[in-house]
Amino acid sequence: MNEGEARARFAAAPVARLATADAGGRPHLVPMTFALVGEVIYSAIDDKPKRTRALRRLANIAVNPQVAVLADHYSSDWAALWWVRADGRARTVDVAGEEAVGALAALAARYAAYRERRPPGPLVAIDVERWTGWAAADAGATRKGILAPHN
Repeated sequence: MNEGEARARFAAAPVARLATADAGGRPHLVPMTFALVGEVIYSAIDDKPKRTRALRRLANIAVNPQVAVLADHYSSDWAALWWVRADGRARTVDVAGEEAVGALAALAARYAAYRERRPPGPLVAIDVERWTGWAAADAGATRKGILAPHN
């Protein structure tokens, strides 16, 4: 899968998973809603019920900004399987700042809940450094029952 197709599949996915790691390298994985604006993935810390506002993903990003974000499609028809991973550096963005204006507009365009109620933030911004992906339809060997190599 080329980078353009990877970006397009990723951008169209309704949800992705954000992988962060703390200073000791312990991983943390959470689902996230997102919008892709250029080469930046934005996700909002919204007001869905959470146990605490001191979220582990934010603490992890503060000490280790290297993250991975995965979007994928599963189907019982294995010829339709695909995944795309975006690797990059994460940072937090205050919702009152200039950068947040476009990010919040992009998130609201994708998710009705954000049009109805603006997320209080902060935002997580991920500057994508690398796109990788795989699709069963691209891997001729997959149809023969052999998974093609991938990252």
